Amino acid sequence: MAYIGPEPAESFTSFATQEFSTSATTSYTLDHAVANENEIALFVNNVRQQPGSGKAYTATGTALTLSAATASTDTMYCVFLGRALQTVTPATNSITAAMVGNDLISGKDALTSAPASTDELLISDAGTLKRIDASLLGGTSIVNTWYLTSDLNPVPTTNSNVLITAFTEYTSAPYAKVGSSMSNSSGIWTFPETGIYKISSTLQFEEYGNAYSGKNGIIIEATTDNSSYSTADVKYSWLDGSAGGACHGFVDLDLIIDVTSTSNVKVKFFYLSQANTILNGGSANSSKITFEKIGNT
Repeated sequence: MAYIGPEPAESFTSFATQEFSTSATTSYTLDHAVANENEIALFVNNVRQQPGSGKAYTATGTALTLSAATASTDTMYCVFLGRALQTVTPATNSITAAMVGNDLISGKDALTSAPASTDELLISDAGTLKRIDASLLGGTSIVNTWYLTSDLNPVPTTNSNVLITAFTEYTSAPYAKVGSSMSNSSGIWTFPETGIYKISSTLQFEEYGNAYSGKNGIIIEATTDNSSYSTADVKYSWLDGSAGGACHGFVDLDLIIDVTSTSNVKVKFFYLSQANTILNGGSANSSKITFEKIGNT
């Protein structure tokens, strides 16, 4: 057919309709709410009915009221005027996985900004959707490296655990820092936020006297109640000074710890030597500790 003015858009050429199952009643329920009866065209036995009070029907909301009851043998339907099928808002949770194409987001633009560390994303793993933390995308959210500020010379007590207290954080190249810093108060370390952390520690030491041989080690103690500490891990190495002269060594210890509470979960670091030794400090050639958050608790 011809049109005066622009031809209507294709999306408005198919209107929402509703067929009714008739019975001996004057009351029916519409699929879509309307302001009044003029927003629908009602047909009974294919004859269009006249809307309005005192006429064939009235309508408000989803209530359709006829002036005369229909019969079960009647056919009745209505057209929602101006309500294109393409503009109907789907009901909540009505879109299922089967309705969504597998390539729905393929080739689309990337995120305009990075997700927050508290966000969660869904990824497909061999067709199975899995939830991941955005904080794990592109690397960890916290990395701190600390060094023993100066030599502990000599270690004050031999053959006994000595609490190591004087650490300074690396904040410039070539060491990188990511996110919030740990805090160290008199040798007690507090985590900046909850999560799963990897602690990597290295102690460097040297013989204080000649011809000394014995074990040297690092001990990590932890508490989960901010009170009672116990050994979380320990590692020793052997310093062989039997040949005399200067003798050097180191010991490494890694630990994975679940920090469920920043108020209660804390750690301490101890050094043990069987004789007088120097625990090396200073920014260039020192004993170091790195804290890295690798996941959420």
